[in-house]
Amino acid sequence: MIRVLLAEDQSMVREALAALLGLEDDIEVVAQVARGDEVLDAARAHDLDVVLLDIEMPGMTGLDAAALVRRELPALKVVILTTFGRPGYLRRAMESGAEAFLVKDAPASQLADALRRVLRGERVIDPTLAAAALAEGANPLTDRERVVLRASADGSTNAELARALHLSNGTVRNYLSTAIQKTGARNRAEAVRIARDKGWL
Repeated sequence: MIRVLLAEDQSMVREALAALLGLEDDIEVVAQVARGDEVLDAARAHDLDVVLLDIEMPGMTGLDAAALVRRELPALKVVILTTFGRPGYLRRAMESGAEAFLVKDAPASQLADALRRVLRGERVIDPTLAAAALAEGANPLTDRERVVLRASADGSTNAELARALHLSNGTVRNYLSTAIQKTGARNRAEAVRIARDKGWL
């Protein structure tokens, strides 16, 4: 029996996924959470084989939760299931240690098959996304540039960002300037939008 933790913030989607997976003879959803920052505790509390994660969740993204699970519970397999078929997300999912990356509009049978395949040691990636990721190329933003650009999305001033991130004003300005240049944007708001659209943040 494949024992699964399902992390998805939309209750209707989560319940539908759990019901569909429950129809499989060899799969059991043993736990469900609605927040990314609840994933690790739930994974520790149950005897699991696979953690199935949405990307966009409150508390912590599925990508960050995946990296945390891989670091703290390396025996668990991680599968990312998302609405957002962004090439940058795929690359970040693989970097975080996910064994599979699928989009939600795939048939339920494909998801069940992916769970079986990752337990056999295979890596399962949506082929359309894989091709798009290769065409897109690597994320040009460094980890620090991503952190500063993501933090700037709420319209904070450089001084506010500097205080929140424990950096100097000049360092914040430099990171934002470089991120704007790398995304080909005209300003930080456009840089945030471009980076999000590409799955770089």
